[in-house]
Amino acid sequence: MVLDRLQQLTHQVNATAPPPHPFDPLTAREIDAAVALIRMEHGSVNFNAVTLYEPRKAQMMAWLSNPETAPRPARAADVVAIAPGGKVYDGIVNLDEKRIVQWEHTPNVQPLITMEDLQEVEFIVRKDAKVIEQCGIIGIPPEDMHKVYCDPWTIGYDERFGTEVRLQQALMYYRPHVDDSQYTYPLDFCPIFNAETKQIIHIDVPSVRRPLNKAPPNNYLPEAIEKEGGFRKDIKPIHITQPEGVSFEVSNRTIDWQNWNIHVGFNYKEGIVLNNITFNDRGNVRPVFYRLSLAEMVVPYGNPEHPHQRKHAFDLGEYGGGYMTNSLSLGCDCKGSIHYMDAAFVNRAGASTIIKNAICIHEEDAGILFKHTDFRDESTVVTRGRKLIISHIFTAANYEYCVYWIFHQDGTVQLEIKLTGILNTYSLNPGEDTHGWGTEVYPGVNAHNHQHLFCLRVDPNIDGPQNTIFQVDAVQGPGEPGSEENPYGNAFYAKKTKYTTPLEAMSDYNASTTRTWEMANTNKINPYSKKPVCYKLVSREVPPLLPKKGSLVYKRAGFARHAVHVTKYSDDEIHPAGRHVPQTSGEPSNGLPAWIEAAGPNCSIENTDIVLWHTFGLTHFPSPEDYPIMPAEPMTLLLRPRNFFDRNPVLDVPPSYARSPSQILSGNSDCGCQKNDGSSILV
Repeated sequence: MVLDRLQQLTHQVNATAPPPHPFDPLTAREIDAAVALIRMEHGSVNFNAVTLYEPRKAQMMAWLSNPETAPRPARAADVVAIAPGGKVYDGIVNLDEKRIVQWEHTPNVQPLITMEDLQEVEFIVRKDAKVIEQCGIIGIPPEDMHKVYCDPWTIGYDERFGTEVRLQQALMYYRPHVDDSQYTYPLDFCPIFNAETKQIIHIDVPSVRRPLNKAPPNNYLPEAIEKEGGFRKDIKPIHITQPEGVSFEVSNRTIDWQNWNIHVGFNYKEGIVLNNITFNDRGNVRPVFYRLSLAEMVVPYGNPEHPHQRKHAFDLGEYGGGYMTNSLSLGCDCKGSIHYMDAAFVNRAGASTIIKNAICIHEEDAGILFKHTDFRDESTVVTRGRKLIISHIFTAANYEYCVYWIFHQDGTVQLEIKLTGILNTYSLNPGEDTHGWGTEVYPGVNAHNHQHLFCLRVDPNIDGPQNTIFQVDAVQGPGEPGSEENPYGNAFYAKKTKYTTPLEAMSDYNASTTRTWEMANTNKINPYSKKPVCYKLVSREVPPLLPKKGSLVYKRAGFARHAVHVTKYSDDEIHPAGRHVPQTSGEPSNGLPAWIEAAGPNCSIENTDIVLWHTFGLTHFPSPEDYPIMPAEPMTLLLRPRNFFDRNPVLDVPPSYARSPSQILSGNSDCGCQKNDGSSILV
C-alpha cells in the first residue's frame, strides 16, 4: 500500500513540467513523496520538518553558469523526525532517485517546537490538578479554568532537566472574558510540560506570591475601542492603483524587476530565502549575492529572578519563522497590486500543509530618487523612484515580526523589520518595585526589559565568489593643526581594515566612526575610483548583547556576541545558533563559535568564498505607549553598491519633471520628459 502510494506520488511529481528550479522550496507532492519513503523504511515516526535540502554550492554554481549542459542538481528533502521514545533522526531523501541517502540518530538534541507542539499545552494545563491548585491560591476558582491560557515556550535550558526530555514552559495568563487580552492578567507561576508524556512534570512557584490582577481589562479589539468613544473620523482613504499592471515579472519563483533578477525561496526556519541575486548593468548581468536570509534571532529578557532567566527565545531556531508565518490579506497586510506565493510544510503526522499567501510581492513609490535645481536659472531635474518589496509576517506567541526585503532601482538592497504585537508580561503586586528590570505598563502588569537581536546571513557574490571583507571607519587624519601633513587640522578619511581571519573579523559596531563593512572583490577594480568593486553593509541599529559573558544567553547565542562574524563558506553552515537549538546549554556553544573553532580561527578568509554574519536589532525598555498593543517599531539596514558601477545607475529612470538651461533660454515650455507612468508633462 505504501509502495503504491509512493509510486503514485512519484508519478505526480515527475509529471509536472517544467521541473522545479533547484532553489524552489519543496512542493506538497514532494513532501508527501519524501514522507512515504521514510514511512516505508522506518515505520511510524513523527515529522518535525521536511524541507528543501539545498543544492551544494559548487554544483549549483556550475548549473547556474551553464544550465543547458551542466548536471542539474538533484531534488532532495532535508528531514527531521522524532521516533517513539523521543529519538531524533536527521535524514536526507533524494527525490529524483527515490531513496534515503542519510538517516542518522542524533542524540542529546531537541528539534524545534512546532505549532502543533505549542497548541496542545494549553489543554493539558487546564486539566492538571497541581495547576488548578496554584490557580486557586492566587484567586482563580476551579470552575474558571476554561479562562486560563498559556503561551508555551521552549524551556530554553534548565540544568535541572537537561536535554534528553523534550520540554516546554507554560507562561500563564487569565481572560475574564473571551475578548479580553490575557496579557493584562499574567499569573505568577510557570508549569513545565513534558511533550513526550503529555504531562506537567514541575511547577516553578515564586517566593513572593502575586494574586490575580483586579484591574479592569485593557483591550485593543474594535468593540473595546467603540465602547471607549470609537475610532477617529478624520482619515480619508488613500487609493493605491496600478491600472496598467506591475513593472515586475514573476516566472515560477524568479522575479525580474528594474535590472534585478531574484529567486524567492522559503523554508520553515528562516522564512524568505533569496538566491542568485543578479543586476543587469547595461547588458552585463553581474552576480551580487548568492544567498540572503534572516538566519536567526534571540530575544533575551533582563529580569534576573528565577525562572525568568529561561526567557530568551530563539524565534527562528526554536520555533521557525516559516512555521509561524501568517496568511496575508490584501488591503491589510499588503496594499496595491500584489503577487502572492504560498508555502508548503509538513505536519506531525507527515501530511503536507499549505500556508496560502505566505509571501507578498509588490511595488511602492520610493520618494525622490535624485534631484537637482540650478540656482542660476532654475533648471531642474527630479526623478521619483520605486521599490520592490518581498515580505512575510510571522507571529511568535505575543510578538509579530514583519520582514521586508526591499530592492531599489539604484542597486541597493534594504532589510526592514517592523516589531508589533503585544508585550510579554508578568504579574506585579500593588506597590511592588520592578527593580529597574521592567516597567509597570498598566496596574499590575510588569513588562520586562528585553532585546530583539537578529542575525542576517549574507553570502556575497560580488562579481564572483572570491570576496574579501573590509571594516571601514571614518577617522581624523594624522597630524595636529599646524603640522605639515594636516596644517588646518581638517583632514579625515575612510580607514579600511582588511579581515584576513575569522578571529580578526569578530567586530562590533562603532557609532563614533559610523562604522560600515565592505564586501569587496579585490580582483576587479573600478576604472574611475581605482578601488575594488564592493557592496557596503550600512547598519546603525546594533546594540551589544547585554547579558554578560558566562551567562546562559551568552553561551547559547554565540552569534550575538559581536556585530559581525565572517566564515569561509561551508554548505552545511546555515543556522548560526546550530541546527537543533531547543534545550542547548551553550556548553559548547553551537553554530558560529563551533564552526570558527573547527575551521581554525586563524584560517584565511581573504579573497575566497565567504559568508558575513551580522547581528543587529534593538533594546526595548517597555512603556505604557506599547500597551495593550504595540505601534509598529521599525529597524532597517542597507546593502549598498560602492565602486560597483561606473556612474549613477538610475540615470535612465524617466524623470518626473525636468527642464534644461537651453530649454529655459529658448522659452520652450515643453519639459521634454515623461513621468514615471509614461505620460507627458508640460512646464
